[in-house]
Amino acid sequence: MIMGDVDTKRLKVYTVWGILFVMIAGSLAHFVYGWTGQNLLAGLFFPVNESTWEHMKLIFFPALLYSLFMGSRLKEEYPCVCRALAAGILAGTYSVPVFFYTYTGILGTHNMVLDIAVFVLSVLTAFGIIYRLSVTCRTSTAGWLFALVIVTAAAFILFSFNPPDIGLFANPGAVSGS
Repeated sequence: MIMGDVDTKRLKVYTVWGILFVMIAGSLAHFVYGWTGQNLLAGLFFPVNESTWEHMKLIFFPALLYSLFMGSRLKEEYPCVCRALAAGILAGTYSVPVFFYTYTGILGTHNMVLDIAVFVLSVLTAFGIIYRLSVTCRTSTAGWLFALVIVTAAAFILFSFNPPDIGLFANPGAVSGS
């Protein structure tokens, strides 16, 4: 179902502001754990190391925060916006390892400029999906999307200080030798 008669101007504005918010908040979030003197509570929501897993937090938590605002403002006008937000948050968050391991697999190393590009591309992926699904209303039932957002948040908290011993949770410099 395409929301044909609905003016998308407000959705576009909220989407652009969301992109800007997540890019700025996510960029600042990279440093919060250090700025707080490695506060354990901060470490639950902000990266505690340079692992790919921890960098996924840079999109997830700012996008989750912004989605509460955007969803409350647009849910009447766009009945699928909450489902779209959940789908976009998940897609953007899980795009980080997909993009990162794709480019590092091709190049054999990682590069800070390309790491930043991964972040930007992942944010754009998240909000592109949010916008598109809000307009078309082409999402399945929200239950599994919301459950996966909750499971992802719980995993970030659980694995902040007790990560599994696999590459996703390791410092890429230690893994790739760069």
